[in-house]
Amino acid sequence: MELEHEVGKETMDVFNTRSLAMQAQKKLLGKMANKSMANIFIDDTSSDVLDELYQVTKEYTKNKKEAQKVIKNLIKVVIKLGVLYRNNQFSAEELVLVDRFRKKVHQLAMTAVSFHQIDFTFDRRVLAGILNECRDLLHQTINRHLTAKSHGRVNHIFNHFADCEFLAALYGPLEPYRAHVQKLCAGLNKMLEEGNI
Repeated sequence: MELEHEVGKETMDVFNTRSLAMQAQKKLLGKMANKSMANIFIDDTSSDVLDELYQVTKEYTKNKKEAQKVIKNLIKVVIKLGVLYRNNQFSAEELVLVDRFRKKVHQLAMTAVSFHQIDFTFDRRVLAGILNECRDLLHQTINRHLTAKSHGRVNHIFNHFADCEFLAALYGPLEPYRAHVQKLCAGLNKMLEEGNI
């Protein structure tokens, strides 16, 4: 009986240690979500895409702090998702959701690039719809792993990028949006070619 208790306690200690290490990683990476930290975890092309998203968000909102918050939240969520994935924290059902999310993001990138490359095809409702599907899949995927605060970050990110007025401005004929969408789509296209999205 005493041996069973010790074995159970030892297993529990290992589990708690792993759990604690995961919490520490998520917390540490969440606190350090800035551009220099992102460069450690995110390749150059992805970093360029994030830079363009920041610039266009700043231009649209006319608010540097809000633009920084949106991109910082995006970086935090991406890094936390990566930590969970790399540490095999997802169940089989959640891995199916991760794969559906990955495919939906791929569809989003292809649609965004296509709308830019082919004149008169842009439909903000289509992009907003795909973005909202991505948001819903992400919420389902991280549901048991991340806090309500992280779910709030996901909503903040997708509420901004799925805003139909924002998308209309982004794909509109006016500068500086036209230059931003061109750079953004060039980066997305490169990520698609390299299989990174």
